Amino acid sequence: MSDKGAWWQRGVIYQIYPRSFQDSNHDGIGDLHGIIQRLDYLSWLGVDALWLSPIFPSPQADFGYDVANYTDIHHEYGTLADFDLLLQEAHQRNIKILLDLVPNHTSTEHAWFKESRSSKDNPKRDWYIWKDPKPDGSLPNNWLAYFGGAAWTLDAHTGQYYMHNFDPGQPELNWRNPAVQEAIFGEIRFWLERGVDGFRVDVIDRLLKHPQFLDNPINPDWREGDSTAWKYLRVNSEQQPEVHRVLRDLRTVFDQYPNRVIVGEMDYGLSPEKLASYYGGATEDEDEGDEIHLPFHFGMMLTMWDAGAIRARVDAYEVALPPYGQPNYVLGNHDSPRLISRLGVDGARLAAMLLLTLRGTPTLYNGDEIGMSNTTIPDDQILDPQGRNKVGFNRDECRTPMQWDSSPNAGFSGAGITTWLPLAPDYAQNNVATQQNQPESLLMLYNRLLHYRRDTPALNWGRYYPIDGLPEDCYAFLREYEGQKRLIVLNFAGGNRELHFADYNRGKIIIATHAQREGEAVDLDRITLGAYEGVIIEFA
Repeated sequence: MSDKGAWWQRGVIYQIYPRSFQDSNHDGIGDLHGIIQRLDYLSWLGVDALWLSPIFPSPQADFGYDVANYTDIHHEYGTLADFDLLLQEAHQRNIKILLDLVPNHTSTEHAWFKESRSSKDNPKRDWYIWKDPKPDGSLPNNWLAYFGGAAWTLDAHTGQYYMHNFDPGQPELNWRNPAVQEAIFGEIRFWLERGVDGFRVDVIDRLLKHPQFLDNPINPDWREGDSTAWKYLRVNSEQQPEVHRVLRDLRTVFDQYPNRVIVGEMDYGLSPEKLASYYGGATEDEDEGDEIHLPFHFGMMLTMWDAGAIRARVDAYEVALPPYGQPNYVLGNHDSPRLISRLGVDGARLAAMLLLTLRGTPTLYNGDEIGMSNTTIPDDQILDPQGRNKVGFNRDECRTPMQWDSSPNAGFSGAGITTWLPLAPDYAQNNVATQQNQPESLLMLYNRLLHYRRDTPALNWGRYYPIDGLPEDCYAFLREYEGQKRLIVLNFAGGNRELHFADYNRGKIIIATHAQREGEAVDLDRITLGAYEGVIIEFA
């Protein structure tokens, strides 16, 4: 593997949802010691960094995205000493650790908010967004929360409303107040000094709101029966241009610590050009931008699973990126339906090859490597505030416990323990232990892809060259670095397709979604791919 560049420019990030990964103390909830127990698996799998969804103290109104203290560990997950041990053990295996930072809002249980709501003249009053009712007693404006209802909750003690884009237990910080910015930067330094390798920053593009708090305009595409959360276009409640100044300030903090990374969560529907703007302008050496290292690219999750649509998405982003921009494609996470539930078994295998051969830094979601699927949660067991309010996908369905083996509770927790969410009913057949013994399993495909990617400079650093002249339901591209070339060919069709690569002669299939073809010599002037088959080819 090449030593070129920072680790995050060649690495693969693996998201862990801590509550659902491994329960070490048999309380039905995953924890830090559970993650430590599975580090050897993660090393074997071949990932380079772990992104941990929030582990800070929290009342769990939104399962950690409502932070009550940025510099400690939630008691259900462990202690600061446990975290230090995790960091040490991960680093010994050359695995980086990223924390999930939620700077847009806190919990109502955070000490800052308790002070803020205590009185209108409290020094921290302006740390949050407080507004008077309109003269007629109505809400300050028409902004809506993602979890349903208005984005405003009345505080009876002071007679003002506080803003929350999500749950009422998640009041928004006022990032136009410099004291807020400095306070959050101080919390970041706490973890960077501790040795954390970076942060995934939650809703990083929404930190600022319109200074005059203007109403949002009606969404012309909204129809009766659609989620009320999308009734208005959120042009004034988020995506303010001044946020770039904040992100440049944030970047200066990170630049004081070598080899650390900022991964930014963005709105799913941003255009390629808008998304690319969050890299910022070129730094002095012109090798990187001055804002976010890796803005999440969710566009692939919203794109029709079609060869032409996927290629158009990738090509558009490649054109929009500045020269120093590193793509970061995402196909699954804790907020969206499971990959296999969206694409099916064949589509999930093809997606694995696509994600791990495109240029950039891919992000995987735990459980996608074994094809975990959405699990129906009975109404009386729904914990997700979005699911309870029925304003979108019930995220509990994609957060069920990791399926390690066929033992009771899937090896996630001890037999007889009630897990925080119910297990998927297929865990006895679909689990890590079973798939590790099946060369053609999805897990073993991920394993081969991850290790091959790590050892192949063309897939780490190579330019991306799409190939024209193929059947409309096929997509192929070349990755090339310093003379090393790899051809990736993907058949999105439900039947065989014959392809002709006139510019190339013979090659060998190194990795295939259908493992029996690996090692096969092929004539590139006439190669046939089976239904939903993908291959990586080395040239003879």
